[in-house]
Formats: sequence, C-alpha cells, structure tokens
Amino acid sequence: MTLRYDAGEVITAMVTPFNEKREIDFKALEKLVSHLLNSKTDAILVTGTTGESPTLTHEEEYEILYAVKAQVSGAVKVIMGAGSNSTRTAVDSSKKAVEIGADAILSVVPYYNKPNQQGIIEHFSAIAKAVDIPIIMYNIPGRTGINMTPQTAAFLAKEYPNIIGLKQSYPDMDTITELKSLCPEDFAIYCGDDSLTLPMLSLGAYGVVSVASHVVGCEIKSLIHNFKSGQVKAARNMHQKLYPLFKKLFMAPNPIPTKAVLSRLGIIENYVRRPLVELNDIERAELFDVLNSVLDDINTQRKA
Repeated sequence: MTLRYDAGEVITAMVTPFNEKREIDFKALEKLVSHLLNSKTDAILVTGTTGESPTLTHEEEYEILYAVKAQVSGAVKVIMGAGSNSTRTAVDSSKKAVEIGADAILSVVPYYNKPNQQGIIEHFSAIAKAVDIPIIMYNIPGRTGINMTPQTAAFLAKEYPNIIGLKQSYPDMDTITELKSLCPEDFAIYCGDDSLTLPMLSLGAYGVVSVASHVVGCEIKSLIHNFKSGQVKAARNMHQKLYPLFKKLFMAPNPIPTKAVLSRLGIIENYVRRPLVELNDIERAELFDVLNSVLDDINTQRKA
C-alpha cells in the first residue's frame, strides 16, 4: 500500500512520566524513549490522552515535544497530540508543533461541546488550512461524546491532502468497512484499541496507535507483519497471547495500568496526575499476574 504519508505501522501513544511531586520527570522520559526505540515502535505520539494531556499545560506539552524530538534525532517519527475542543486553540497548537519540528500531529474530534458533522468539517478544515504538516484525525466517541461519520472522514480526506489518516477508537467493524470504501486508497486507517488491531487489519486498517506497545511492542509489530505477509494463523496466535494484557491495560482509566506496569519494569515512577489515581494493591496484583503470565508465555516462545 502506497500512502500519502507513512507514519509507521506501530505508533506508541506514550505516557508522560511524573515524579513524586507530579512534575514531568525528564530523566525518566529519556529512559522511556530509549526503551521504546528498542521496542520496534515506528513513531512516538507525545501529549495524547495516554500522555495525560488534559492535565498538561501547553508549555509542558511543548517541552515534552522538544525533548523527545531531540533524543530520537530522526530515528523514529514524533507525532504531537495537538487537538482541542476549541478550533482556535487546535490551530495554534498545530502551528506550534510545526515550529518545534513535529513530524505530524494527531488531532481529536472536538469533545464536550458536541459539534454536528458540519462543525467537525469546519474544525478540521481550519487546521488543515493553517498548517502543511501531516494530520491524523482521531475519532473516539467514548471520550468526545460525538462520532465522526465515515462520510465526514472521507470528505476531509479527499478535500485536504495533508489529512493523511484517521485513528479510529470505535469498536464497530461495519464502520471500518465503510471508511475503507469511502476514503481514498492512500489514506491510512489506524486502530485505536490494541485488542481490535487484528480485526481491523483484516478490514484494511494500516496499523495501530498502541498503548500496549510500551510493553510488547516487538510482539505487536510481529502480529502486523505476520498478518500482512499472509501468516494469518501466526498473527491470530499472537493476538490470543497478547489479548489478556490488552484488556488488563484498560482495567482502569488509561494510562493508570500502563504506568503501573512501566514502574514494575523499572522504567518510570508510578505517578498519575489528578483526577486520576494510582491502582490499589489488589488491582496491581491482578494486573501483574496477567503481565507475568503473558511475558512468561512470550519468553517461552522466544526460546523455542
């Protein structure tokens, strides 16, 4: 598949490490980025919802983008979450992303104020006209309160060449079929839910914007490669192995479980900003039981 812009098959929606004061921990951020670079991620998405963007100031978002961009030094693409429910703010953030050097931006459907489809079109049109950087739209009705229809996504994809893809976090496979039939062939559809990666690939999705790739990035990359090379059984087997972890990483609001796992692995400290709260001891034990089981299974397979 030839895309209008290839952001990669595995985009990691990166968490934002905090210290005990819940300030950005830039030392841990560097360690986390190094970990992701070794995990076969194709791109790092900073300041998305997984990065707790609702609790970050714009200045903090720009500092994170600066730091990650400098560290990766072109090794992988760096995408900035630059969306807002204010069109003016989304435009301003997108322009700042360009200024800092983001390779692309992710821009969410406006949340809370619930625009109609024409409002969504005007929102993304304003962003696309303001910057020439590649834009991935983000449809997640469970958080925004509004669903961007396949017809709206297709109109924007056809109208603006720099709108290059869509992250779809909506568990309706009929919608994926409609998107593939309506959108240009060079427009990339990304799965926004790890557990739906394989089903969406089977309907024509290109890759995944992943949370689980913090932990099993190599395995997710293998799943995608196996499916696209015709090794469907191997892809399905990997999906089955990873599925329990996919589900447990969302046992509490994202990114609470993922931060607990990364802390267990010694990569970051286990702090989230309020109003999110860390897992309790019982929840952590439940999560780590699944983590250990999945990782043991993967290690056994690697040795075989």
